[in-house]
Amino acid sequence: MVRVGTAGWSYPDWEGTVYPKGSASSRDALPLVAKLFGTLEINVTFYRPPGSRMARSWVERVSDLPSFRFTAKLWQGFTHRRDETHVAEEKAFKEGMQPLLESGRLGALLLQFPHSFKNTPANLAYLESLLERFAEFPRVVEVRHVSWVTEEVLSTLTRHGAGFCNVDQPGVGSASPPTSIVTGGIGYVRWHGRNKENWFRKDAGRDERYDYLYSHEEIHEWLQRIRMMGDAEIFIIANNHYRGKAVANALELMHMLSGEPVAVPESLVKAYPHLAPMAAKLRTPGMLPL
Repeated sequence: MVRVGTAGWSYPDWEGTVYPKGSASSRDALPLVAKLFGTLEINVTFYRPPGSRMARSWVERVSDLPSFRFTAKLWQGFTHRRDETHVAEEKAFKEGMQPLLESGRLGALLLQFPHSFKNTPANLAYLESLLERFAEFPRVVEVRHVSWVTEEVLSTLTRHGAGFCNVDQPGVGSASPPTSIVTGGIGYVRWHGRNKENWFRKDAGRDERYDYLYSHEEIHEWLQRIRMMGDAEIFIIANNHYRGKAVANALELMHMLSGEPVAVPESLVKAYPHLAPMAAKLRTPGMLPL
């Protein structure tokens, strides 16, 4: 199964484009965006361990979508402040994630490391220790430095039953190139855009880095890679979120995968007219009737 979705669902700049104005709160936006996709990646867990009440709320808001699955990012302390033990945060994170695990709604837990995290014996040992600490979760590892794309690393992930995140990112310096690797029975892809000018610019803001719209040809290239990933459960996450570009590109990929029309918000077609030919004929309010 291939599930396509976006990284996050609540952005102020999505108002009036992805969903109506006033709907950008996580509570309001989640059911609107979840109806478009088969998965969504939870971002807030990267910034703080979630509370179980919050996680139960996520589960409740997709209760009418039986095949829907979340993925979630591991709290950044484990991946970006590796000289600390974070014992209390580990306990809090695991307890907070229990509603997602128990409901069967968690497809993957993403361990996202920064580009500065290079493949060294010490770093590989740390990665293995982290995989063991969170062994009760279906884990996927995102390492953006090209030094990690080795048989040794892939064998290590396979041994731990963890997936490898295939990254599409600006091809600058030692950045890992696009791949179609599957380990641990989970296929995972993240599109960050290809904004070379701003990717490593120190004064660039988040929106500047992720302001990129993939072309039809670039998405078609990924369609071929996805088909090479075999029969694994595959998650495709668009993270080029600025002004709903991730939503537009994710819907375009879904259309390519199925060959069928897809649900497209009317406001999104106004922003990205190339979506019009693939928009489904729906009665749902806010969707484009064609």
